[in-house]
Amino acid sequence: IKEEQEELCSSQEGEQLGLKQETEQKLSSEQLLSHSSPETESQEDKTGHDQRVDDTPASDSQSKTETKTNVLTCDNCGKMFNSESDLTTHRRVHTRKKSCKKSHPCSTCGKELVSKSALEAHIRTHTGEKPFSCSTCGKSFCRKSALKTHTRTHTGEKPYSCSTCNKTFGQNWTLQAHVRTHTGEKPYSCSTCNKTFTQNSTLRSHVRTHTGEKPYSCRTCGKRFSEKSNMEIHTRTHTGEKPYSCSTCNKTFTQNSTLHKRRHTGERPHSCNTCGKRFFQKSHLSDHVKIHSDEKPHLCRTCGKRFKLNSTLQRHVRIHTGEKPHLCRTCGKRFKLNSSLQRHVRIHTGEKPYSCSSCGKRYRRLDHVKIHMKIHAV
Repeated sequence: IKEEQEELCSSQEGEQLGLKQETEQKLSSEQLLSHSSPETESQEDKTGHDQRVDDTPASDSQSKTETKTNVLTCDNCGKMFNSESDLTTHRRVHTRKKSCKKSHPCSTCGKELVSKSALEAHIRTHTGEKPFSCSTCGKSFCRKSALKTHTRTHTGEKPYSCSTCNKTFGQNWTLQAHVRTHTGEKPYSCSTCNKTFTQNSTLRSHVRTHTGEKPYSCRTCGKRFSEKSNMEIHTRTHTGEKPYSCSTCNKTFTQNSTLHKRRHTGERPHSCNTCGKRFFQKSHLSDHVKIHSDEKPHLCRTCGKRFKLNSTLQRHVRIHTGEKPHLCRTCGKRFKLNSSLQRHVRIHTGEKPYSCSSCGKRYRRLDHVKIHMKIHAV
């Protein structure tokens, strides 16, 4: 009987334990369900919210992005843009460069371009073709983008602004160059001499001083130039065009007459740190500074003679070639040096720009004035 009572007790305890476990499991599952329900509802609400956000018109979100900041910067090259859409369009340039090969070579110079349209635009630098013309002044351009930029000189539009000082610019590259005046950044460096520059175009021009490359040629006489601006100035010696004039003496020039105006004012803003000599223009100072140095970086490929100045080398080379590129349009006489041509032209015009400070007598040549002034010194 005692054994039967013990078995009955253990059986009852087992049933009570099993019932307790079932009750705990049921409560646990109910609690889990009650906790998961708000999360599920939250996720559903979130999903609905996401769908509502996605339904927002793309133009609204884009305009908000674009007005959020003045300048957006490309992570690859540092170029800056005023809108997110322009930056997105620009980024394709980098992805295209990485994904496609330069399979469009120029038959004239061998340069390879990434697309047929880029090749066509490049070829115009050789042919001189300018199919895009300004409806206001008639000036023509080889690239549509150049025409668009030029048009702003008439409209006064300046869509690019500096986020630091709010100064506005008509071209994006001028904005980028300006921003670096605040930061002091010079991201472009020469692989030959390690000199750094604020603009890539300035670096390209500098590199040609090492390579001797002259990609721009005069269509009239074939003379070649390392800078396009120098070629355009040279071309005017054939056409006779002189678009710049001096407001003091009305003399006309083939290039900007700022330097000539300094002859009236006597201003010499550029001075040598070594000897203190002052100059009308910065290029003259740059040439002068080399006189104090023993460096002679310019080499004659014919005889091996070296020169401090590139201009001196060019004059020397004409000894070997016999070239006389400077033509008198009055009598047809040719000269090796432009200075010799200018002195000669005064024979035809009668101009005597140099005068004696003592008696006022005038001369065509500066050296003649110096000889004359010795009379007063005696």
